[in-house]
Amino acid sequence: MPVTGTPPSDPDDAPLLQVACDAFSPDLPPKIAVAVSGGGDSMALLHLYLRLARAQNTQIAAVTVDHGLRPEAADEAAMVARFCARHDISHTILKWDGWDRTGNLMAAARAARYRLIAGWAASQSIADVVLGHTLDDLAETFLMRLARKSGPAGLAAMDTRFIRHGITWTRPLAAQSRADLRAYLRRHDIAWADDPTNEDDRFDRIRARNALDVLAPLGVTVPVLGAVSAAMGQASDALHHYARIESRRYVVQDRCDLVLRLGLTGPLPTEIKRRLWAAAIQWVNGADYPPRQAAFADVIDGLTTDGARTVAGCLITRKGDDWRVARELQAVQGQSCATTDLWDSRWQMDGPHAPALQVRPLGEGIRDCPDWRDAGLPRASLMATPAIWRDQALISAPMAGLSAGWTAQIIADFHSSAFAH
Repeated sequence: MPVTGTPPSDPDDAPLLQVACDAFSPDLPPKIAVAVSGGGDSMALLHLYLRLARAQNTQIAAVTVDHGLRPEAADEAAMVARFCARHDISHTILKWDGWDRTGNLMAAARAARYRLIAGWAASQSIADVVLGHTLDDLAETFLMRLARKSGPAGLAAMDTRFIRHGITWTRPLAAQSRADLRAYLRRHDIAWADDPTNEDDRFDRIRARNALDVLAPLGVTVPVLGAVSAAMGQASDALHHYARIESRRYVVQDRCDLVLRLGLTGPLPTEIKRRLWAAAIQWVNGADYPPRQAAFADVIDGLTTDGARTVAGCLITRKGDDWRVARELQAVQGQSCATTDLWDSRWQMDGPHAPALQVRPLGEGIRDCPDWRDAGLPRASLMATPAIWRDQALISAPMAGLSAGWTAQIIADFHSSAFAH
């Protein structure tokens, strides 16, 4: 169908405008934020939504995250700011200085982008953010995950729409090529910045990008990998469906813990069992992503009766054919927050809030909970649950039988949230 209200344009623009419009049906939201780095993909995305917003009376805002990791980043953000000023687009630059020089830089930067943009969007009453990922990004990600021995879920196409940190994120151009977007920018004489790290083969993504050129003569092209990724997505959705069904039979939520009763009947298919484990660990540790199979397979296979191992911030114990997944005390040892805030990404406290009080793990405070055994949870599980503290004085440990007017509630139970997607 034609894009309603879109201004006249070169016929070559029509497919991209239509794709951008179809990402929201039937109408654009009243406010849209565009995440813009200054690269070609995001600049094209910004210009497309500028045109659609003018045609459909939608407010548009641009946001750029400066990670402070490259000297060119500030200049790129300034370039975006100048473009936005010329076109009367609200533009905000968010700065990140949270990297502690440990762990995976790319993963930390990506998580920071989502967190910073989500916080900014919420403060602006914006519910929808669009991202400039393309079919080329999908193909590169496919190769990177293939090298990591990913299964169907890892090789599946990126979600074109998802919710994170309370914001809806959309990838309208996920089926469009990078070359088509560059051609669009040239037609409209729009400048963009080329990130110099795009030539740095120390990064996996750049090596994957270069590998695509080598694979093309074999017919392994960006569109082909996109089609394979879509097929893997369909297979993953089917496995997800059956894992959700089996989770009702094999996974029991015991308040803050999960018990996998994998010895109830005959053996489950390996992939279904893997998904149950991954979902259980992710629900307990509250991570944005499930752990890779390599992170927990050996640990689980090595557990003997009455054994205990830790993985991904979880304590896994086995008794007979039952495996218990609990939060690991060490993983939450340094976590503290106000009593009105969410603790460990999943606990909400309710009681006589006061500024002098903090939520911290119970830990050795369990010694001051004489009735903890009546709670019916293992001691190790209770030590990793939230408690109310005033300095070093334990005020309440609701899960361990020391209420003092407080309750502790996990915000979403396993069966309604773990397989919601």
